[in-house]
Amino acid sequence: MTAKSENIKADVLVIGGGPGGYVAAIRGAQLGKSVVLVEKAELGGVCLNWGCIPTKAILKSADVFTTVGKASQFGISAPAPEVAYDQVIARSRKIANSLSKGVAFLLKKNKVTVVTGTARLVNNTNAVIEDGQGNVATTVEAQHIIIATGARTREFPGMEVDGNVVISSREALVLDKLPESIVVVGAGAIGVEFAHIYATFGVQVTIIEMMDSMLPMSDADIAKELLRAFKRKKVKVLTSTRITDIESTGARATVTIERAGKTDTLEADKVLLAAGVQGNIEDIGLQDAGIVTDKGWIPVNSYLQTNVPSIYAIGDVTGNPCLAHVASAHGVRAAEHLAGKEVVPVDNLNVPACVYCNPQVASVGHTEQSALDAGFDVKVGKFPFKASGKALASGDTTGLVKVIVDGTYGELLGCHIIGPEATELIMEFTLARSVEATHLEILSAVHPHPTLSEAIQEAVGDAFGEALNI
Repeated sequence: MTAKSENIKADVLVIGGGPGGYVAAIRGAQLGKSVVLVEKAELGGVCLNWGCIPTKAILKSADVFTTVGKASQFGISAPAPEVAYDQVIARSRKIANSLSKGVAFLLKKNKVTVVTGTARLVNNTNAVIEDGQGNVATTVEAQHIIIATGARTREFPGMEVDGNVVISSREALVLDKLPESIVVVGAGAIGVEFAHIYATFGVQVTIIEMMDSMLPMSDADIAKELLRAFKRKKVKVLTSTRITDIESTGARATVTIERAGKTDTLEADKVLLAAGVQGNIEDIGLQDAGIVTDKGWIPVNSYLQTNVPSIYAIGDVTGNPCLAHVASAHGVRAAEHLAGKEVVPVDNLNVPACVYCNPQVASVGHTEQSALDAGFDVKVGKFPFKASGKALASGDTTGLVKVIVDGTYGELLGCHIIGPEATELIMEFTLARSVEATHLEILSAVHPHPTLSEAIQEAVGDAFGEALNI
């Protein structure tokens, strides 16, 4: 780490050390560039420290709790499980801290100069780095700049985070005592994952969603299946519902809602805000560098360049899809483009989206409706996990695989999975779309038996009347 005040010249300045920034820095260094990375907090960013990784660690604890609770179904005698939630949180923090140290090691290994502080652009080639007291500790001059400042929980008037009763996912990840009740605002990925965690451990959970379904961007059949699964968990889901106010007393919250033209109130120990994110574009000198913004995001071209060609922006700060793997993909491409390499832009239709609740949800490509809207000759195939030998043997037959295929050319348009290991299974279809495979390649590929992956082959077969096991 750089400790003393100094002036640095580099080929590339990366602002932000999250999954986009640190990957961009490493790839730039691999390509022979001198790279400076500025991060004001923990290396690895929100995803590694306050998002993807610690959340998945807690979700694993929830899965273990569920598995032990139904051990008798597998012929195993075990006492009823009890959760020590403080230890669940402690485990998740330990994993996050370990990975953050791993990122530091990788940056050092690749000879990336890491500066701790807050970067602010003063023009399109220079930035000042302020320490925690607001003093300028370092100045950096770079030929290229990559902005990877990410995003944060979106707040709305009347729904501000107080860090105690009204919380964001960040506070939820260090909340080491389970509340008796919680209202989750937003039925997107973050909301449903935390709702699943809390419901699994016995918390009374209510989800509020302004749109008319859970996971509003998902395929309609998948959203309906997820709603059924959450109702079985005794989670109350209120869709087409708007929150007008949240009042906190310091110990509990009263949530005022409007639904079907009627006003009602809900009370809970905690309120978790998970209704989207907003880009971190403030106080980083965008105006001084001449960078244009749009509705709180930084617009970029296919190669991640802003309107200032020498300055790139990657990841969440550029807008949807706000996903860690998109940020990493952006980081690699930005570093390669500024190094003069030929780059294949990220195709958002080939980016898988994953939700790690139980049942898991994963998707890539078109939904059935978007494929119809785009004018394709749509064929739909489905295969339920209750017909899968591996799912039956594993004791989890919830959900299905749904595929959308073009009937004229066999193009693989979309795949939507809800059920066991959905987030792992989606990669087969993602790769198939990326190499422009058709239904014939999926059907002719020999899938191992018994595996969950057979469900994808069967769903594709079902689209053409060729499924063998339903």
